Amino acid sequence: MTSNPHHFVSPISAIGIAVIATGCMSMQQGTSEVGNSTSAGSAVAQTARCAADNAGLMLPPGFCAGIFADSLGRARYLTVAPNGDVYVAIEGTRATPPGQQPVSANAFVALRDTNGDGRADVIERGGARGNTGIALRGDYLYVDEGEEIVRYPRSAGQLIPVSGREVIVQGIPLNPGHRARNFAIGNDGALYLNVGSPSNSCQVTDRRLESPGKDPCTELDTRAGIWKFDGDRSGQMFSSAARFATGVRNGTGIAVGSDGLLYAMTHGRDQLHENWPKIFPDNKYGQENPAETLLQVNQGDHFGWPYCYYATDRMKLVDSPEYGGDGSKSARCGSMKSPAATYPAHWAPLDMLFYRGGSLPVKYRGGAFITFHGSWNRAPGLQAGGKIVFQPMANGRPAGQYEVFADGFAGLPPEEIQPNKARHRPVGLAFGPDGALYVADDAGGRIYRITYQGQH
Repeated sequence: MTSNPHHFVSPISAIGIAVIATGCMSMQQGTSEVGNSTSAGSAVAQTARCAADNAGLMLPPGFCAGIFADSLGRARYLTVAPNGDVYVAIEGTRATPPGQQPVSANAFVALRDTNGDGRADVIERGGARGNTGIALRGDYLYVDEGEEIVRYPRSAGQLIPVSGREVIVQGIPLNPGHRARNFAIGNDGALYLNVGSPSNSCQVTDRRLESPGKDPCTELDTRAGIWKFDGDRSGQMFSSAARFATGVRNGTGIAVGSDGLLYAMTHGRDQLHENWPKIFPDNKYGQENPAETLLQVNQGDHFGWPYCYYATDRMKLVDSPEYGGDGSKSARCGSMKSPAATYPAHWAPLDMLFYRGGSLPVKYRGGAFITFHGSWNRAPGLQAGGKIVFQPMANGRPAGQYEVFADGFAGLPPEEIQPNKARHRPVGLAFGPDGALYVADDAGGRIYRITYQGQH
């Protein structure tokens, strides 16, 4: 299913999205892998060459890709400083599944290109326990340490902050369930934090055959929503009183637009057929439902989880089977806010970046780049996702169907793609000051650098 052009979406600034990223750092100084961090800043890699094979990616004409860094670990979100330094969050708060990158002893990686060849030649690591979110705001590097959001002062030209750790938010629930704690910081300093659900659909027994939903779903008190804090005030405690919006199963890719509004990509629920085969006897229904969604988020909004999901065939929110739904009824969904745009089921969106620069062709201005990580739950169909799509925008609304911008990350034929076999899986997005698009990969630990070298 493609996005619905009648749904409202407003463009988001590159600055607003860049602050989504991840990472974490302790008070200890980062260890240098290559070179040192004494240079004033990164060289602008305007003359950097792209890889002969575009680093394995399929891109539109005029674009090319190279490898900025490789084998870093579980690279999640990232952000780029005005001088071109790149900060990448390295996930380290969970055990290592078979076949995946090992847990890193550090929270984030800082990268600098000093000679303008489009590849990091200074690589430093910092912190001791990273998770997903990272951001730069003013003179501070904000990082996600799982149960805490912290920040470190970063002076001009300094690659790794080494002291002054300040806890902004503490007591954030982490386990069980969705662990991403990506965040966005508004121009006014407000910090919006994603806290995903601990369960699939708030069942009495999670992911169990025909287990009913908790009613009301008490998980919403502390999970499955977006929380708002003051990004400039230390010592804040996580609580239900700070909840900004609810019914968001896992709000990855949150961002504040230049219009001051908040946006989020969110993951749809799993196992409609597996848990409710009497209601959905055709397993293709679960393959195609529910849609992945783009939300425009305001104070007090409720987006429906777990009571409702977005049905791709009905093109609306419908009642979940845990709450009496049959795939068509929507008795509980009338007061829930509909998504701004929708995308195919189980593609697993992770980041979103609205383009407002001038280095790419005009068609991209104001539109959204979205990473789809890929899910495990598309049986009986082939796995999908593992790509970056571009959603055209005009006058603050989707303007036609999305298009695939970058593909080939998995490095496998479609019939062989599985999450534990994919060589690379796209996660974070950020633009550099020279207009290059950086993409983080949490399967191979690669950072791609995509540039446009065609005619505008």
